[in-house]
Amino acid sequence: MDKIYTIGFTKKSAEDFFSILQKNKIDLVADVRLNNKGQLAGYTKERDFKYFLSLFGINFTHLIDFAPTKVLRKEYHKDWDFAKYRTQYLQLLKSRHAVANLAESVLSHNNLCLLCSEPKADKCHRRLAAEEIAQQFNNPMIIHL
Repeated sequence: MDKIYTIGFTKKSAEDFFSILQKNKIDLVADVRLNNKGQLAGYTKERDFKYFLSLFGINFTHLIDFAPTKVLRKEYHKDWDFAKYRTQYLQLLKSRHAVANLAESVLSHNNLCLLCSEPKADKCHRRLAAEEIAQQFNNPMIIHL
């Protein structure tokens, strides 16, 4: 794995979103959201999203071990202290052995892309997840789409 991509779907039209994935030759979208079934997920609602991705020859997996808990998200939304959130999220990943439990089927993809809802990665858990994965696998370049 030379690169890990991340992307957020909000503030992107479906056309823009899928064009970005195609342009970057993404072959696996790994969803790191807790809830991907609700109406707020829009075109990334799990059942529909799998179908849309298949039209572009892109595989899908839901990496629930990388999703923050409801409690963790609620705490973060109280004070928006990202440093505290980062510490708690990384502890959660360690307690779940999230990186160690990544399946070879995920790691074997050349162009893995972690998906979340946030439009920018700077204060999103997908960035933290990508950094943790990168540390364990020879530090591939992280590209936020």
